[in-house]
Amino acid sequence: MKTEADYYALFEAYRAGGLGDAERTALEHRLAADPALAQRLQEFEELTGTLTAYGRRQALRRRLSAIHADMVAEHTPRLDLAKVAEQDERGEQFATGQAPRPMLRISRTEQKLRAFWQGHRATMMVAAAVAVLAVFTTLLGLEMYRTSQQSTSSRYGYTMLRREVERIKRDQRSMNRAITQIDAAAPTERVNPGKFSGTGFALTSDGYLVTSYHVIQGADSLLIENRARQRFRAEPVFTDVAHDLAILQITDKDFTGFGRLPYAFKRGQSDLGEKVYTLGYPREDLVFNDGSLSARSGFEGDTGFYQVSIPVNPGNSGGPLLDDRGNLIGVVSGRQMDVQSAAFATKSSYLMRLVDSLSAAGAGRPYNLPRYNQLGGTTRPQQIRKLQDYVFVVKVYE
Repeated sequence: MKTEADYYALFEAYRAGGLGDAERTALEHRLAADPALAQRLQEFEELTGTLTAYGRRQALRRRLSAIHADMVAEHTPRLDLAKVAEQDERGEQFATGQAPRPMLRISRTEQKLRAFWQGHRATMMVAAAVAVLAVFTTLLGLEMYRTSQQSTSSRYGYTMLRREVERIKRDQRSMNRAITQIDAAAPTERVNPGKFSGTGFALTSDGYLVTSYHVIQGADSLLIENRARQRFRAEPVFTDVAHDLAILQITDKDFTGFGRLPYAFKRGQSDLGEKVYTLGYPREDLVFNDGSLSARSGFEGDTGFYQVSIPVNPGNSGGPLLDDRGNLIGVVSGRQMDVQSAAFATKSSYLMRLVDSLSAAGAGRPYNLPRYNQLGGTTRPQQIRKLQDYVFVVKVYE
């Protein structure tokens, strides 16, 4: 049985890159499937973050103390050198009867400067310390800002694609007003658009959906909206952080189902060079983009993702990636920041493994996935007409 120290050693090696590929992958799978272990990792990160911040403050304090000590040592009050010189001359001549040695004379200018320093030393030292502290605080603040920006806008080395809709006041009352408006608002009343939005699509006909984990990360409440502007409350039922997946369930009592899904989920790998396309909501209207499968691995060789040559934008995250025959082969996740039209999508095979494991564990109602693909042999416009009612805006309230 592992102790707390064993877990900390494991987490430290994981964060420091000291685990092998197999061990790292196994741990990430455990973190995705075991909320208690994920909570341990979060507590470890909070503890180490607190200790690191404390260490930085202590180092800064020691550095400022050293600077202060150097300044004090350099400018410690001395005796009046002119008087000392005069006394030494008289004492040496009286003791030896010989002419005194030549003595160093302090100019009046230097004497005035020293007198000024003695009178204003405390003020100047405080000002210097404040200046040094301001510089270090500014540098630390910039580093913390860059870190926070990286953690909220990018993962895996590429840009995540959830869309910031509108800056609203982040309190519970604002969120409750927005949710209340959905049920009883007059047709002319404007509904709060939420904080972020992404794309999702139907997983089953009875109310389960799929989107990207980073789309719903930090959400207090979720709304699903179709192209007819119908809105439904939804809740996450499971998330897979390692593969950027989230399964949602519509919780509205008035929801009657999506109807028969026209597409099927591909369990195997797709071929390099296949023509693919996606639907999503980078704006208020549904947007179509197409391209080809350019790599069977994602960023830095991650085998859980495809790379596709499709232009995607914030709001596309969580959208379906389909092949020419209308098979769903992936879930759009993000794009590489320094490569034009290089997007990434979680492979559908990983989504199927997640659904299979949840079904085997009896997590919630059974997942009745569609068995037949109704899109094969139809043209692209015909496929899109059948698909558009099963692709949704996912609105996030914080």
